[in-house]
This record gives sequence, C-alpha cells and structure tokens, in this order.
Amino acid sequence: MNILLAMIPAFFWGTTYAVTQYTLEGWSPLLLGALRALPAGLLLLAIKPSLPKRDEWPIIFSLGLINIATFFGLIFVMALTLPSAISGVGMISVPVFAMLFHWVVKKQRPHLIQAIAGAGLIALAWMLFNPSQISLNPIGLGAMLAAIFCIIIGSSITKSLGNRVHWWTVLTWQLIMGGVILSVVTMIHALIDPQTYVNSLMNFDRRNLLGLLWVICLNTALGYGMYVWLLQRMSVVDFTFGGIANPIAGITAGMVLLGESFTITQYSLMFGMIVMSLLPQVIASIKQTRSQTKAL
Repeated sequence: MNILLAMIPAFFWGTTYAVTQYTLEGWSPLLLGALRALPAGLLLLAIKPSLPKRDEWPIIFSLGLINIATFFGLIFVMALTLPSAISGVGMISVPVFAMLFHWVVKKQRPHLIQAIAGAGLIALAWMLFNPSQISLNPIGLGAMLAAIFCIIIGSSITKSLGNRVHWWTVLTWQLIMGGVILSVVTMIHALIDPQTYVNSLMNFDRRNLLGLLWVICLNTALGYGMYVWLLQRMSVVDFTFGGIANPIAGITAGMVLLGESFTITQYSLMFGMIVMSLLPQVIASIKQTRSQTKAL
C-alpha cells in the first residue's frame, strides 16, 4: 500500500516538465522556482507551524539553497528546454551518479549488481542522448546534470541530520528559505531584464493560473509533504519502487499535453533505463524477502 502512495508524489513530479511547457511557456525559470517554493512552504507552515532552533538555521539555509533554490531553478530550465519524456527519464540516472559520487568521495565501493545496472543505464543513456539520434538543448542537458548533483549533495546533507531536526521543520523551512533566495535573485534579474516578467504579467490567463496551482499545490506542497511523510514509514528501497511513476508520468504527460512522440527504438531505450534504475532495488527486495522467509 505504501508503494502505491509513493507513486503519487513521483507522478506529480514527473508531470512538472510537460505542465510547465504547456501552461507557463516563456516564463522565467527563476520566477517559476520562487512561485513553486515560497507559497508551498508558507502553506505547509500554516498547516503545522514550526520554527528552527538557533543552531539549526545554517543547515536549513544550506538545504534551502541547494535542495530548493538551485534545484528548482534548474528543473524549470530543463522543463523549458528539453522534451518532457527526456527530462523524466534522464532524472532516473540519479542513483548512478550517487554511486559514483560515494565511490570517489567517500571511497564506498558499489555492489556488483549496482555496478552492472549503472553501466547498463549509462550505455542506454548514451544511445538515447546521442546527438545523431535526437537533437537536445545543451543548456537543458547541463541543467539536468547540475540538478542531479543537487539531489545527491542535498540528500547527503539531509541524511547527516538524522533525527536532530524534525522532518516537518526541515521540509517547511527549506522551501521557505529556498523561496526567499529565489525571490531575491528574481527581483535582481527583473531589474536587469524586465521584459520577460512584464510579458508574463501582461499575458497572464487561466491556463497560467492552473499551471501555477498544479506546480505549487500538487507538485510541491502535496508531493514533498507525502515524500517526507512516507520516508518515515517505509524504507528508501521501497520508496524507490514508487519512483517508476516519475518517468512514466513524464512520457505520458509529454504525449498528451505536448504531442511528443519518439521512435520505437527511443521508447525502448527509455524503458531499458527505467528497468536498469530499478534493478538493484528489485534484487535487494528479493533478498530481503528471502531472508525474512528463512528467519520464519
């Protein structure tokens, strides 16, 4: 049952790219990041008020800067420059980069099955993202790579907190802090290049409003709330299974909202990447089930 619940936030996150292109095309990624983070954080604060302790503010600021301000800005750059399906599928390569990061930085060698799955995922991604097969915006690809490292670094910081800071405080205030940072940067950018913001305000319509409500309420307030709540009740391995809804939502939303279409070979490569990303967790879950069965 928890795995099915884990698919809900993963699904909403997967729709971010197509919904942004369909409803908010031409908007500034900085503005979209601020509008996604700050209202959602304030909404969660209103639901359950909390306040970090004095010594917790530096870590909350770091998480807000990396997990929210930088990551959200990069996500919207991807959403406005890459096909929805490519963004959704590309982000499932996070475990491979996390494995390499921990191997190089923390000298933690990956298990054999992790190495095999990682190598397979890289090979499939190399074929899918091959410039001779598909034309992709290099700025979007750079944003994707940077966003992946934001996830890895932010997750490492969050994990290091342990139980020292209540999860709701971390969730709420990193959104607020990240939203404030993005708001300040957005105002500075608006002074330098006001036309983008003027166009967005002058042409604001119902489609824009629906897109913002989707991104703020469902993708962020509900999605992040469920994400942190579920991590208190299930293992990271189990939660990862729910993540399969992310690329599937990206592919489906791209087809429905944007009319995106790819060749059978490209869809096969996407499916292969999804399988490779889940393979280590599937094998780990099977081993855990067998161990529990033997113990009984």
